[in-house]
Amino acid sequence: MEENKVTGSGQENPATRIILHVDMDSFYASVEVRSHPDLAGKPVIIGPDPSSGQGRGVVLTCTYEARKFGVHSAMPVSRAFRLCPDAIFLPPRHHLYQETSERVMEILRQYGDRFQQVSIDEASIDLTSCRDFRTAETIASRIKSEVFSREGLTCSIGIGPGKVVAKIASDLGKPGGLVVIPPDRVTEVLAPLPVGKIPGIGPKTATLLGKAGIQKIGDLATADIQPLIDILGRGAIWYQQLARGCDQSDFTENLPARSFSREHTFFDDCSDAGMILATLRAICVELCRELAEQDLFARTVTVKIRSSEFITRTRAHTLAHPTRDPVVLEKVVIGISPPLFTGKKVRLAGVRLSSLVSRGRSQKTIGDFGEKQGG
Repeated sequence: MEENKVTGSGQENPATRIILHVDMDSFYASVEVRSHPDLAGKPVIIGPDPSSGQGRGVVLTCTYEARKFGVHSAMPVSRAFRLCPDAIFLPPRHHLYQETSERVMEILRQYGDRFQQVSIDEASIDLTSCRDFRTAETIASRIKSEVFSREGLTCSIGIGPGKVVAKIASDLGKPGGLVVIPPDRVTEVLAPLPVGKIPGIGPKTATLLGKAGIQKIGDLATADIQPLIDILGRGAIWYQQLARGCDQSDFTENLPARSFSREHTFFDDCSDAGMILATLRAICVELCRELAEQDLFARTVTVKIRSSEFITRTRAHTLAHPTRDPVVLEKVVIGISPPLFTGKKVRLAGVRLSSLVSRGRSQKTIGDFGEKQGG
């Protein structure tokens, strides 16, 4: 991947927005390789122990060397092992990733007029005040250099007249690239891309669009609106406007964390209620530690149980007052969990803490960003 790729003239109307999207390259895996330099250049997969293809759980992420074998995020580790048996599987270290993310985001916050953290490893920066895309490209190069020099990690950056176009541009540059899409070239660059390149259009929706003859973003731009509404619902007009080069996606400032959650997939389906409760209590303690680190308190506790038949049940309880006391929250977990035990073996157990408030600083964490893991 070339380091810099500028698409278009770089000349734009002074009123045009200039948005930069930063996406860390294979974030979890890159952090692990940074900790273990001997893993550089090797297929590394972050996820549960595959146990020679019989393991449970899914791939959180992997290095690009592993992706060459067809491995990708959310793939069952058993399949990942079959595709790449020589891969090095490492268990996730969420606290390390969070700490690294916070340092990276502090770097990014120094640039631009507005900043929005999109996920643990992605952020958008409003650079409109720099007035032209060439200057924005220079700033992006500076960001890439600073992130690498301070954290030893690479990132892909996209620049465009809107958040979504910038995100698509960053994806086109992976890994380690810098892609600029000025407003006068948006429709031309987007038109030949698969519709699945648009954030929010997943594989199932892309398949439905394909059956309707809409395979490329350019097809989406010229399609009759009614078939689009049938497939995309009320968002059809927005998607078509984007395909036509009109990206008016809002730039939203950071919001407080909405929830923290953790799940555990049992190696063997579990019928021992005591073991399941112990697992839930351990998760609760870990979440309370994260609350304390972020100076947050939770009011609502939700327990999630998924049976071996993949039937998921949840129960929630809201406290009169917010807390992060693990004794209090463990008591709630133990109290609301038994009705979820139906006699079926349990595949997965999880806890979510929500209705969060802060008495100090308010900061997003992994749980709020829907970490890249399955379950």
